[in-house]
Amino acid sequence: MSGVARAGAAAPSLFLAFDFGTKRVGVASGNSVTLTATPLTTLAHSGSDARFAAIAALVAEWQPAALVVGVPCHPDGAAHDNTRRAQRFARQLHGRFGLPVHEVDERYTTTEALAAGSADVDAASAALILEQYFNQLPR
Repeated sequence: MSGVARAGAAAPSLFLAFDFGTKRVGVASGNSVTLTATPLTTLAHSGSDARFAAIAALVAEWQPAALVVGVPCHPDGAAHDNTRRAQRFARQLHGRFGLPVHEVDERYTTTEALAAGSADVDAASAALILEQYFNQLPR
């Protein structure tokens, strides 16, 4: 993927990324031109309906081409309860918004965001998740 749009090339794509948690969901945005991500916000809505209403507002505002969800695993790669919760969240996003949803291994993103002194750790973690996704794309 080139960092410069060319005639006949696909238009830049915008992405929203999510660091899913049962209490909070960090959100970041990024695009296919710069291949960088920016923390946006953290959603701290109680209940699934309120959470998805807030996400729907972000999807309407940003009009992303795809969504990226961080899926946590144990250090050895084994799944745990939060792995399944994040995967379910990814399926729900796809079902509600009809957009492609990409899952990314998000081990240690919170630790990295904390070490960087991020003011909004959840949104910063979402940005790291999106940058990991961009780093996995073929160049």
